[in-house]
Amino acid sequence: MRFINILVGGLLSLALSACNSVEIRPAEVSQFAAGNYQYYKWRSAPMQNTANSSDAIYLMDPIVRRQVNSGLRAKGYILDEAKAQFSVDYMFATGMRMGEKSQQASNLTPMPSITPNRQVDQASVDNAIALGGVKETSNIALQFNDVASNEEVWQVVMTKFVENANSIDTASLADNLGKAVQQALKPLPEAM
Repeated sequence: MRFINILVGGLLSLALSACNSVEIRPAEVSQFAAGNYQYYKWRSAPMQNTANSSDAIYLMDPIVRRQVNSGLRAKGYILDEAKAQFSVDYMFATGMRMGEKSQQASNLTPMPSITPNRQVDQASVDNAIALGGVKETSNIALQFNDVASNEEVWQVVMTKFVENANSIDTASLADNLGKAVQQALKPLPEAM
């Protein structure tokens, strides 16, 4: 019975993580943890959209700042310009990446293998077409720097495949960024 509970829990966590379409790549957190930080500030000022541009960065800037502030506050960090021990900044860039690796590829080789006696269904063919080729990505890197030394002490990169580059839904963007930032900040220790 215990084995079944563990198996179900493991499968559920895999299913939930598979639904998250944002790839999170945090750096090692030991250097940040050694700093015993409590206070932070933003390294750069909020962006001003004086030309009323429709560029996504102007929509994302306040959302990223709000979500990072919320996530750091939940961990006990305090936004205080005067007492700041570390600074937070982010970089946004679009990129291109080759499509998904084949499900039949092993961990030894990226080349798909043949599974005998298996019919290829149309859904697999459609997925291979949809996920193959070059895809556009949105990438946000959060960077934390020690204020005294101005050295980077931690970073995390969040990458998401862009599904519709011509349509930006602000509510969806805020929801996705909120979830991604919350997940990205998980490795950070609680404030001292």
